[in-house]
Amino acid sequence: MKKIQILLGNGARKAACLLLCMMVCLSVCIPGATAPTVSAATFSIDFDLQSEGVILVNLDTGITVFEKNADKRLEPASITKIMTYAVVCDHVEDLENTKVVVSANVDRELTGTGSSVAGVKTGEELTVWELLNLMMVPSGNDAALALAEYVGGGNWHKFVDMMNEKAEELGCQDTHFANPHGLHDANHYTTARDMALISQYALDLPGFTEVTNQKYYTLRATNIVKEPRTVYSTNLMLNQNLESGKYYYQYAKGIKTGSHDQAGRCLVSMAVKNGYSYLCVAMGCPYYKEDGSLNEHGEMLDSRNLYEWAFKNLEMTSVVKQGDPQGEVDLEYAWNKDTLQVVASKDFNTILPASIKSSSIVVKTQLPESVEAPIEKGQKIGTATLSYAGQVLTTIDLVSAESVERSNVLHTMNQVENVVTSTWFIVVACIIAGLLILYIILALLYNRRKKKLKQVKKYRRM
Repeated sequence: MKKIQILLGNGARKAACLLLCMMVCLSVCIPGATAPTVSAATFSIDFDLQSEGVILVNLDTGITVFEKNADKRLEPASITKIMTYAVVCDHVEDLENTKVVVSANVDRELTGTGSSVAGVKTGEELTVWELLNLMMVPSGNDAALALAEYVGGGNWHKFVDMMNEKAEELGCQDTHFANPHGLHDANHYTTARDMALISQYALDLPGFTEVTNQKYYTLRATNIVKEPRTVYSTNLMLNQNLESGKYYYQYAKGIKTGSHDQAGRCLVSMAVKNGYSYLCVAMGCPYYKEDGSLNEHGEMLDSRNLYEWAFKNLEMTSVVKQGDPQGEVDLEYAWNKDTLQVVASKDFNTILPASIKSSSIVVKTQLPESVEAPIEKGQKIGTATLSYAGQVLTTIDLVSAESVERSNVLHTMNQVENVVTSTWFIVVACIIAGLLILYIILALLYNRRKKKLKQVKKYRRM
């Protein structure tokens, strides 16, 4: 009997310890949601393009609205000079007053290349600002090389290293520069997409838009050339008096042309109309026709057609406003409140065809099944992915529309319920119940036996 009591006592103590441990350790986890990357929707055009690699970016939103072979490696020719301008600005603080003396190496490097030059002379003293104008307006390779030598400490190859470092910094994936001017080199390439990244960076640099939008530039008299010189832009989109205005586009703003036999014709330009701004990169337009004659400037016609298409067909559309309801999730441990409303954390506007309504945007939410109070207003709960025609536009955070306090009573009751309904609790309860039943049976048997022994003793006494 004593052994049975000891066993029952130990079992009860073990069960109590197990229950206590389970109540302390029990917890509820809410998995988080992973947000997809942001990309841009692109749309179809109803005309052909001559250029091999093209990209059209809305500068107001940063959204790419059209692309063709945008990641194909192509030679950039003189649109290389956009990066040259950027690196010079990064390393020269005072553009207007920093002076450069043109070395004899500039003429030696370019002699026999047949490349475009601005006519700078060996020994000529020019400011960095003057050389930038001479590089960008008439596409002077001599000005580019003079700048590269100066910033590179007398070695333009070091400057080229700076160009490649800058490309990597800007996130260019398929770009490598071999020179600062764009002459043919098998190891000199970029893509329309990378060139758009470089150009968007350059647009914020000192004087860049003013310099690249000039029809001509007049250089003062210098220590070598005693009278002013005027050079003219190679960008026919800026001047209606050139080529009978065939390539002129009144909304165009710069930026840089480029061409040679291997690269074909290239153009980076910008256009502004009715409050909308676009950047277009067109590369690899055939330089020659099939009969061997020079081809028309298809890169300029492509760019103008793309601008007109965008201005006519695309418009800014408000898709989501900050605070717009985006769904509900179950709410736990809150008194008299079972659900929590989630809202958009910010506005989202995008460029869409004018014929498309914002209701055509598909919104896919990623939310947990439930959340636990307490919740703070503005706390991230999940995400919403917005897409159009199967293309992801963006992902925004969904946040709580209000603050909710936790009910400690409900929280405690829930923890107790979780313990009581857990598998381990049920198993332990069954074991305890079994032991109690066994104890009762053994106790009954013991008492019955004890009665019989008493009766036997009484009978013997009689």
